[in-house]
Amino acid sequence: MSSPSVLVTGAGRGIGLATARVFAAAGWQVWSLDKEFAGDSVGERVDFDLRQRDGLAALVASLGAIDTLVNNAAVLYCDPFGAIPDEHRDEILAVNLLAPAALIDAVAPAMKARRAGRVVNVSSVSAFTGHPDLWYGVTKAALLNLTKSYARALGPHGILVNAVAPGPTRTAMYEQLPQSRKDDVMRAVYSGREGQPEEVAETIFWLGSGCPEYVNGTTVDVNNGSYPR
Repeated sequence: MSSPSVLVTGAGRGIGLATARVFAAAGWQVWSLDKEFAGDSVGERVDFDLRQRDGLAALVASLGAIDTLVNNAAVLYCDPFGAIPDEHRDEILAVNLLAPAALIDAVAPAMKARRAGRVVNVSSVSAFTGHPDLWYGVTKAALLNLTKSYARALGPHGILVNAVAPGPTRTAMYEQLPQSRKDDVMRAVYSGREGQPEEVAETIFWLGSGCPEYVNGTTVDVNNGSYPR
């Protein structure tokens, strides 16, 4: 019997890389997708720019059966509110929202045929409140609605679609934030520390592999009480 397979986007670093490692350690075949890899990669490396959605269906078809899709890739720019360049807005919408939808559409037919499959979307606590990075917050909130909408559409076919909402997690994206914003969000964290990518990855693995089948269309907060203000 062949090993189950997972496609992880944004797997070149941070939460994506940690997630790929957790699945690989459990014996899964891992497809690690990113537009550039800073160093380590896990499993089969897939170089792809998610701004180019036209090629996603063909890419997915070339990989064969995908049991779990993890939509983790995301873009954030710390632009001043009200002065966000159009190209930044368009890139954030493309990578954070439109690409996950296109990938779900691409994997869904084969999952429907097998009557089995799982999707995990990586959102953020920024989905739950007004956010300084306007379009980042908008896309992360929309990703939660996308999760519920696809769960409703695909659930009758045996497919689970869930999300995680990490709080401050020690990644390159978090490190680019101004110190004032880090200090603000950390004041709400119960344990007084940032999360580690591996902690989010373990939650993603649970949703993508072993959570009960009745867990569908939900969001698991991995934020230790932190909500941006």
